[in-house]
Amino acid sequence: MSSSSLENISGAIGSVVENFQRHRLPLLCAAGLGVTAVASWMWWRKTRGEHVELKKVGTVSQILIYPIKSCKAISVPETECLELGLQHGELEDRHWLVVTEEGQMVTGRQEPRIVLISVTGCGDSLCLEAPEMEKIKVPVVQPKSNKIMNCRVFSRDIQGRDCGDEVSRWLTTYFQSSVPYRLVHFEPNVMKPRKSKEIEKPFREKDIIAYPDASPIMLLSETSLEELNKRMEKPVSIAHFRPCIVVSGCEAFSEDGWDDVKLGTTRLKRVMACGRCILTTVDPVTGIMDRKEPLDTLRTFRLSDESLSHLYKKSPLFGQYYGVEKTGKFRVGDPVYLMVRKG
Repeated sequence: MSSSSLENISGAIGSVVENFQRHRLPLLCAAGLGVTAVASWMWWRKTRGEHVELKKVGTVSQILIYPIKSCKAISVPETECLELGLQHGELEDRHWLVVTEEGQMVTGRQEPRIVLISVTGCGDSLCLEAPEMEKIKVPVVQPKSNKIMNCRVFSRDIQGRDCGDEVSRWLTTYFQSSVPYRLVHFEPNVMKPRKSKEIEKPFREKDIIAYPDASPIMLLSETSLEELNKRMEKPVSIAHFRPCIVVSGCEAFSEDGWDDVKLGTTRLKRVMACGRCILTTVDPVTGIMDRKEPLDTLRTFRLSDESLSHLYKKSPLFGQYYGVEKTGKFRVGDPVYLMVRKG
C-alpha cells in the first residue's frame, strides 16, 4: 500500500475519533435512551394486557389472636399483619409457649385443659386465668437477665425467653404435673424464627413463624363451619379449629380457591389447606379430648385428592394456610377481595 493511501486512512480514522470525542456525550445519552427503550418495551411485552381485578368474596367477621399457643383466643376489632402473623398492641399471635424444663412444647395434644386458659392484655402484662386458679399477670417484656431456653416445636429448634418462676408454679399447679412447666416468649428482634418451608414443603422461603404449627395465618369461613355442622350430631364451634381470620358472606369452602387475597392494606398468598389433627377433638368448653369428632365427620367428605396424599396423608382439610405477601392492617367488617389477574 502506498504512503498516500496510508495517510488517507489515518486521516479518516482521526476524523472519526475527533467526531466521537466532540459528540461523545450526546452519543452516550442516545445509547442510554436506547437501552431504556428496549427495557421498557420488554416490560410492556411481558405485562401488556395484564389487569388485576378485585373481586369481593366475603367479609372479615372475626379476628382471633392466640398469644399463648393452645390457650384461648382473644377476639380483636383490628390487627396489624406482620411477617410472623397477627398483632394487636402488645398481643402477638402464638409468641408465647408452654414448655417442659427440657424445652419440649406443651399444647392441647399433651394437656387438653390448656384450652381453658384465657389470656388477655392488661397494660404491659398478660393476664392468665383458668378454672380454680387465681389470676396471674406476666410482664410482656421480660428482664434480659431471664435465661433464653432452647425449645422444640414439632421437632424444630427455636428459642424463647423464660417468663419466670411464678408463672411456672402457676402452670405446674394448674396441670397438676409431676414435672415443672415453664412459659417462654419469642422475641423477634433477638431470636431466629422457624421457616414454614422446613415444616411443610409448599411454603415459600419467605414464610416464617414463631410458635404456630406451620403457617403465620390460617383462614376459615363461617359457611364452611355451617356445612360441617349440618353433618354433625353435636355441632362444634369455630374454637375447635383455631383460625386467625374468620370470613362471612361466602359459599362453603370457597376459601379453597382464594389464592391471592387482599384485606385492608394486607395481602395474603394461599399456600395449602390445613390438614386437621387430634387437637380439634378437644372440647374448648370442657377441655376434654374425645379423639373422634369432628375428625371422623370431616374424613367423610374432606379428605384430599390421592395426588396430594403425600402432603396430607389421612388428615381431613378444613381452612386454608396463608403466607404474608404484603404486611399491612385490616379490621372486622373489611371486605375480603380475591385478586384476579386478567389478560
